[in-house]
Amino acid sequence: MSIKAEHVNYIYGEGTAFEQYALRDVNFEIEDGQFIGLIGHTGSGKSTLIQHLNGLLRATSGTIYYNGENIYQAGYDMKALRSKVGLVFQYPEHQLFEVDVFSDVCFGPKNQGLPKEEIEARAREALRQVGLEEKLWEQSPFELSGGQKRRVAIAGVLAMQPDVLILDEPTAGLDPKGRDEILDEISALHKEKNMTIILVSHSMEDIAQYADRIMVMNQGEKLFDAPPKEVFRHYKELERIGLAAPQITYIVHHLKEHGVPIDDEITTVEEAKTAILALLGKDNTEK
Repeated sequence: MSIKAEHVNYIYGEGTAFEQYALRDVNFEIEDGQFIGLIGHTGSGKSTLIQHLNGLLRATSGTIYYNGENIYQAGYDMKALRSKVGLVFQYPEHQLFEVDVFSDVCFGPKNQGLPKEEIEARAREALRQVGLEEKLWEQSPFELSGGQKRRVAIAGVLAMQPDVLILDEPTAGLDPKGRDEILDEISALHKEKNMTIILVSHSMEDIAQYADRIMVMNQGEKLFDAPPKEVFRHYKELERIGLAAPQITYIVHHLKEHGVPIDDEITTVEEAKTAILALLGKDNTEK
């Protein structure tokens, strides 16, 4: 078991006239190697929740466990936790501050007290993992494009070799090509290294394609926690809280309502393509 939350509550302005629950009695377990999609409308508690998982925020009440240990117990090593549970913020500028890209990616492993050779080897490996061209390594991170900055921020966390990678809207503001590249790289890390991934996203299409489990937050509470097909079965309820299912779900339901015998739990374009070609009696390899 990697991460467990038990009855976690977080209150802003506790004891004041502005007291407000950001998290209310949140419970879940995340096993090693899972790919979790975390969704919810703005203000649902997503970002607050993920900042609890590596101790950046402390629960008002309740407990967070990492590998069976209570992270709030006396003497717990929060620095070690943040090396193992890496968090990439939505805005990469919040994590970039060194004079050049390579130095920035070296910062995390340097703080771990590693030898210079290992620090630099980790930085090179991480930068290659995220697909950043070597010609950019000596540039200031602030001279890069939005997508390149995100790659550097992700590389800086990967260089610490975490077991859990949490990404808060890593593709926000990127064009479709940049979005697909970053998500494919994250998916590859999950598969090749059995890394636990927690992806916060507003894109239902991305969540449906990559996540094997979805947690839905609403007004600080966990509303759903299940595989994508089961969660998107509740698309009407998702609409009521300001969310939606992937667009392909609506298309499939429309076809079903008009007599097309198609599985109404399809959630990705690839699944829809396979199903429609099968209905037409064509091989999926045909153009």
